[in-house]
Amino acid sequence: MHDKILRLPAVLEATGLKRTSLYMMRRDGGFPQPVQIGKRAVGWRQSDIQKWIDQRATMRVGQ
Repeated sequence: MHDKILRLPAVLEATGLKRTSLYMMRRDGGFPQPVQIGKRAVGWRQSDIQKWIDQRATMRVGQ
């Protein structure tokens, strides 16, 4: 199976997060870590982002 690598704009679009929130959640361990795709470039595995979205969808508001 080939896993597509998403760059930051696509991740922000898919999750509805803003850049600052994403990086704070990533720092705190609440968001998937990116993978290095170049010397100065990172991206996220599409499957990791989808798994994170699916996990969030099962949570209730206010938890």
